[in-house]
Amino acid sequence: MTRADLLIELGTEELPPKSLLALRDGFAAGVVEGLATARLTHGHVKRFATPRRLALLISGLDVAQPDQRVEHRGPPVRLAFDAEGMPTPAAKAFASKCGVPVEALATVATDKGEWLAHTADERGQATTGLLGQVIETALLALPIPRRMRWGSGDREFVRPVHWLVLLLGDTVVPATVLGLKAGRLTYGHRFHHPDSIELAQPGEYAQRLHDSGHVVASFEARRERVLQGAQKAALALGGEAVIQPEVLDEITALVEWPVAVSGRFADSYLRLPPEVLISTLQDHQRYFPVRNREGLMAAFIATSNLASRDPAQVQRGNERVVVPRLSDAAFFWDKDCATKLEARQGALKQVVYQQGLGSLHDKSFRAGKLAARLLKPLEADKATVARAAALARTDLLTDMVGEFPELQGRMGYYYARQDGEADAVAIALEEQYQPRHAGDALPETPAGRALAIADRLDTLAGIFVLGKRPSGSKDPFALRRQALGLVRILIECQVEVDLPDLLRRAVLLQPADSGAKPAAIDTVASDIKDFIHDRMRAWYLEGLAPGISRDAMTPEMFHAVLNRAPTSPLDFHQRLLAVQQFMGMDAAASLATANKRIANILRQSNTAAGSDINPQRFDADAETHLHAAVTALLPEHKKDLEARRYGAVLSRLATLREAVDAYFDQVMVMAEDAELRANRLAQLSQLRTLFLDVADISCISTA
Repeated sequence: MTRADLLIELGTEELPPKSLLALRDGFAAGVVEGLATARLTHGHVKRFATPRRLALLISGLDVAQPDQRVEHRGPPVRLAFDAEGMPTPAAKAFASKCGVPVEALATVATDKGEWLAHTADERGQATTGLLGQVIETALLALPIPRRMRWGSGDREFVRPVHWLVLLLGDTVVPATVLGLKAGRLTYGHRFHHPDSIELAQPGEYAQRLHDSGHVVASFEARRERVLQGAQKAALALGGEAVIQPEVLDEITALVEWPVAVSGRFADSYLRLPPEVLISTLQDHQRYFPVRNREGLMAAFIATSNLASRDPAQVQRGNERVVVPRLSDAAFFWDKDCATKLEARQGALKQVVYQQGLGSLHDKSFRAGKLAARLLKPLEADKATVARAAALARTDLLTDMVGEFPELQGRMGYYYARQDGEADAVAIALEEQYQPRHAGDALPETPAGRALAIADRLDTLAGIFVLGKRPSGSKDPFALRRQALGLVRILIECQVEVDLPDLLRRAVLLQPADSGAKPAAIDTVASDIKDFIHDRMRAWYLEGLAPGISRDAMTPEMFHAVLNRAPTSPLDFHQRLLAVQQFMGMDAAASLATANKRIANILRQSNTAAGSDINPQRFDADAETHLHAAVTALLPEHKKDLEARRYGAVLSRLATLREAVDAYFDQVMVMAEDAELRANRLAQLSQLRTLFLDVADISCISTA
């Protein structure tokens, strides 16, 4: 099979920087899928993406589909010939379609009868005739929330398109995509080389763009260039660049020819909280802050999209842009500090939290009530929690948080310190938002944990009462994140609570006009509990929970614990750890099977199993041995159960394996003698209860 390299490049207006990687990867995946559907094999796929282009270099692509034998099926034989055996019009039409006489047709037997058929060799199509549709389909499937039109046409894409390169070997593929006729002309940097660059072969693409066009086409190579440039420039300033991966990616997506440019600002701005400076430089301007051992420096690193003949002028331009931003931040800081957080409490009453759920002041009040119920399990100070709850949302009314919403909580910490509030109160104002996202740090102080738990309980209760729980992939109130954050705090911080009770109280606290009817309170609380359990299940199965690996966890293990309905998520976690450990033991499969058998026997018996076991009624050694083994472990079993040493409970029960196996080998449980049968059912009921003390092992498959 003849093969050749393929180059695809779509030239566009500047693409959205935060979507560039997704567009690149989605385009590559779509083209690869399309080639596979077209039965075209190929080698390595290299992906390129800059602000003005998406490109793929595919090595060793088949220049044509392989030939294949195709069976065409016609009408049933019973309809293909008449009573005299002469071909009917249906048979003649099928033969004509296949280009052969009726006599050349074969028959195929199926479970539905015999059919006329014809097998022929079908020549594979040339790749050049297939690529246009493959590319169009891949572009149509890209994750683009909103497409735009341009010019007078009706074609749509994320941005207007300007050129298309499509080379298979040294040949231009005769295709049209998004109204563009394919060619071999690409274009370089918008300013350094706006003219066209003619490409002879796909393999020269990246090097020609770099050498002639001042474009680094590879996203990874460009990211490394941005990174090294920033690090080198920061080192020259006597510090190091503060680089967040997502910011590095976004800057990489904004430039085609990155050049690091350092800049400075007045030292007086260093009086601002460092997070304010970082947000101003990094999130607003896409600059890298610079720090040394003492902290942030009055400097930054910008990334220009061109190599200027006058770098000093570029530096001054960046400095002129950033100074007004810093001046605004300083103004907000000074103005906010003039009003204490305490004085902002009343204004919270004027800010609607959610229609039907009252104001931010109402939400803070409800969260404070719930937090008060957490004092004992958290060993938290009552006054600290009450004060933190009262101030919990006040920083949302500051100008600084209005400008930098991502600093909510953190600015509350700074303003509380500025107001002379206790350190524990200030820290709690920030920690109430933790964890903000998956993998984020958890609150460390008792007051912070109390607020974080209470706020999530109130949010879940309120939105569920309104009937706006997540549906499918839609979760506008981020309730899945809220539920998982609640679970993480309770389990990872080892907070012992009665979750159903807290959920019921959270629902009870919702305002009357929210729709929280007294008769439905328990139903809503139960729905929230089920929702939280769903998030827990995903958390465990994805291997994100502490101490439980993804490979060792199964849905059955989760449901084995869920069936026991522990009220405490921490207790749930401890049981699950024990079940995972137990299922790794040699005796696990045998005992799980025995538990399933016991459960079936007890369920199918016409009478409820009693609790009294009479050893005098034993008539088999296996009954006596099992009873003795169970009796011997009961004292320690109860102690371990009370201390929640679930692993020890199940490990001790695992020692019953031989006695249980022997019991089922020698004993007929459903004996004809009613008293004997009742005694044996009571013995099995006792054994099952011992396992149910931890989890319902019977629902775990041993296959």
